[in-house]
Amino acid sequence: MEIDEGFEMEPNHLERNLIEPPKIHRLEESVVNRIAAGEVIQRPVSAVKELVENSLDASSTSINIVIKDGGLKLIQVSDDGHGIRYEDLPILCERHTTSKLSVYEDLQNIKSMGFRGEALASMTYVAHVTVTTITGGQLHGYRVSYRDGVMEHEPKACAAVKGTQIMIENLFYNMTARRKTLQNSADDYAKIVDLICRFAVHHINVSFSCRKHGAARTDVHTVATSSRIDAIKSIYGVSVSRDLIEVTASANDPTCLVFNMHGYISNSNYSAKKMTMVLFINDRLVECTALKRAIEVVYAATLPKASKPFVYMSIILPPEHVDVNVHPTKREVSLLNQERIVETVQTTIESQLRCSNSSRAFLPQSSQVGPLGSFKDLEQKKSTKDSEPNSSPSGSKSQKVPVNKMVRTDSKDPAGRMDAYLQDISIIKQKEKSSLSSMRCAVRQRRNPKETADLTSVQELLSDIDSKCHSDLLDIVKHCTYVGMADDVMALLQHNTRLYLVNVVNLSKELMYQQVLRRFAHFNAIQLSDPAPLYELITMALKEEELDSECKGNDHLKEKIAEMNTDLLKQKAELLEEYFCIHIDKQGNLCRLPVILDQYTPNMDHVPEFVLCLGNDVDWEDEKSCFQTISAALGNFYAMHPPLLPNPAGEGLQFYKKKQLETVKAYEKDYDNSGSDVVVNDEIDHELLVEAETTWTQREWCIQHVLVPSMRLFLKPPKSMATNGTFVQVASLEKLYRIFERC
Repeated sequence: MEIDEGFEMEPNHLERNLIEPPKIHRLEESVVNRIAAGEVIQRPVSAVKELVENSLDASSTSINIVIKDGGLKLIQVSDDGHGIRYEDLPILCERHTTSKLSVYEDLQNIKSMGFRGEALASMTYVAHVTVTTITGGQLHGYRVSYRDGVMEHEPKACAAVKGTQIMIENLFYNMTARRKTLQNSADDYAKIVDLICRFAVHHINVSFSCRKHGAARTDVHTVATSSRIDAIKSIYGVSVSRDLIEVTASANDPTCLVFNMHGYISNSNYSAKKMTMVLFINDRLVECTALKRAIEVVYAATLPKASKPFVYMSIILPPEHVDVNVHPTKREVSLLNQERIVETVQTTIESQLRCSNSSRAFLPQSSQVGPLGSFKDLEQKKSTKDSEPNSSPSGSKSQKVPVNKMVRTDSKDPAGRMDAYLQDISIIKQKEKSSLSSMRCAVRQRRNPKETADLTSVQELLSDIDSKCHSDLLDIVKHCTYVGMADDVMALLQHNTRLYLVNVVNLSKELMYQQVLRRFAHFNAIQLSDPAPLYELITMALKEEELDSECKGNDHLKEKIAEMNTDLLKQKAELLEEYFCIHIDKQGNLCRLPVILDQYTPNMDHVPEFVLCLGNDVDWEDEKSCFQTISAALGNFYAMHPPLLPNPAGEGLQFYKKKQLETVKAYEKDYDNSGSDVVVNDEIDHELLVEAETTWTQREWCIQHVLVPSMRLFLKPPKSMATNGTFVQVASLEKLYRIFERC
């Protein structure tokens, strides 16, 4: 039966292979134009934006917009600009007809908002367009209708006022799916009103009005003014304008950065549920996600939770530094040196907000003040300290640092760490200051080693580390202060005014992995006092881990796996020795291990697991994968895992109480049975307890004096650490002060 089915399938397979590929043909021009129109005019607000920008390019001083059914039934934009010449009306709505540029080089210095000549053409393919216009010196105007890019009739003479009026009717009449998705006219009209408000804030020398068709009252009405604050007040209200701060930033270095920024941002007293950001770049209304996120980061530490700022910003750059042709609707532009511009603007805003905190206002609340005596004392001490005369040699007045920005310690000052605030500390001093200094010198000597083997695969792995580095986390690890251990795995690190819980196991694992690749083929060696047989190590690891259910209790299978992995590692001994300083002798004994971090020796309890990982998890066929998996195995082995013995500082102390069972014969008559009673005596196994305390203390010393300094120098934290729980912010001084200020 299976053979018959196979023969039936074969002819069908051959028949499919004989089918000719589809023929490529040229689309009809109407189809091409309609596809392009769908990209340029995405919804009614897109058409309004294009028409308003055309009016602004025409040097208009008054622009009036009338909307019906959210723009689907009618969009009417009237202006008092220079109008359209009679001779240009026949090609007005053809694709790629424009008065803004003639050759491609003109695009490098474009200053107008329109340049493609696609807006009006696109509208004629998805709506009915009527244009009424008059130019200066003419006795009458002309009206003409367009469809699919061409005039439906010759221009007709008519009465007209100065400028141009364009009517867009029945938008998307021939795009059923698009029209059905835009039935919520209220939502689209709100978007149009918001758009006009943004234009009115920037173009203060132009008056704008926007209303619904048939309505006597306008929803937006502005007049030309010389003050941008007045424009913001008339559009967004007094509640916004009274809490604004003027910001400026500039750079004038032709070799790297040239720009000017001027704007207004809300201060710490302003609060809203949604961020309002009005951004103009070279007088173009655009969006910049990177800049918006950078500003949000600054305000996140200033405003209460769920509150958003108001931002108006105008950035002027040389036209040749802006690429305007990157989005069909011109909603986005591409900037030269965008990262540096964003960084400069972010720093400026942060500085302005920091200065504005001194005038921050809070509403009175009826909550009673809790037991904050010590906090008040601290405030008094700080105010006394701030009032002391400045002792700087220059005699200049030092800038007062806001209380909520004061940091109790920095990465170079050991004072203020957690153990400095504990009264009863029984920590064994493992190293003297001299040994600590020598260790730090050794770390500095190994900074940025340049001896990495010149292998393409290793260079690619190092490039992957650089490309996946998280810039914010990098700043944290480079300037953090070790506070103390929160539990067996998580440590507390302070960065500026924020406190973070970090997973030292994940951090050390990633640090060791990166260091293996950087020191590739150039390791110092750790000589084992007694060579360890690979076979016994793998057997031990198999017994502990129980690879799978079939392997459980199957000693013969474990022996077979141990033999195979031992033979494999003996075959790869030369590679392991040359590149990773893992020496395996001819008898199959592990003799040497690499030094990954100076002054640090891994926990040898994990050697069996490491050897088994080399045999099972390494891809020996592909060079890059091989080096990556070996480095990952070394990183996991050298990571600062919690010791196997429980931590005696907590509930783990119960582990070190040994229970002795003593049998006592019952000779008294009161006992009817002739059995025995069990007496339990709790005694501390002091020898084991001392070993555990020493092990845990050594680990914490290594975390503070080896891991954290090395992390500052070498670690490039990957982006995954921002989301996998390796870094968790647990406190922010600014937020804590907001809580106290409200009490």
